[in-house]
Amino acid sequence: MKNIFILLVLSILCSSALYAQKIGYTDMEFITSKMPEYQAAQVEMKKFSDKWAKEIEDKFAEIDRMQRAYMAEEILLTDDLKRKRQNEIKEKELEAGAYNSKIFGMEGLMFQKKKELMKPVLEKVQRAVTKVCSQRRLDFMFDKSSDVGMLYTNPKHDYSDYVMEELGIDPKANKAGGNDKSGKVEQPAQQQPAAPAQNSPKQKSTTSKLK
Repeated sequence: MKNIFILLVLSILCSSALYAQKIGYTDMEFITSKMPEYQAAQVEMKKFSDKWAKEIEDKFAEIDRMQRAYMAEEILLTDDLKRKRQNEIKEKELEAGAYNSKIFGMEGLMFQKKKELMKPVLEKVQRAVTKVCSQRRLDFMFDKSSDVGMLYTNPKHDYSDYVMEELGIDPKANKAGGNDKSGKVEQPAQQQPAAPAQNSPKQKSTTSKLK
């Protein structure tokens, strides 16, 4: 019985402490979309993505050219020459696939470049969030645009404006017709880096062509 009483007291104390904590939320997706640094990083990422995608496209175009040339000359080639040409094409295919994975695969160069370009932006936002939490005496700050799964958000707890002010962004300039904080203004479509391997030119299997 004594243990139950102690647990009950501890439960009440923990509940009281939880209620005393001040919680707020912000919309990081909306905030970063208004930052010139973020927009510049997006432009840079697209430049690298387009450059690497073009290199991969050129590699597969070369493979296609080799395949068509082989098919046109196959009847004139000896068995040894056929095997040699087939091996050359297969090596090119493997090389192009490996390069594609190196650029757009998990932890690839595109992923690393994105981390590099976004790091200063995220650090700047984090400093602003930390300062706002300190000034507003917040114990927790949630990100509305993340996968936290917030079922309800009371606008009075939205601290996005304070974070934007700390970043030097005018919150009022981004509101449409006096909408409350729960309604975002329409944002222009952001350019995204070229999709990974799925969007790279795909070639038919050399084995099926060359048999």
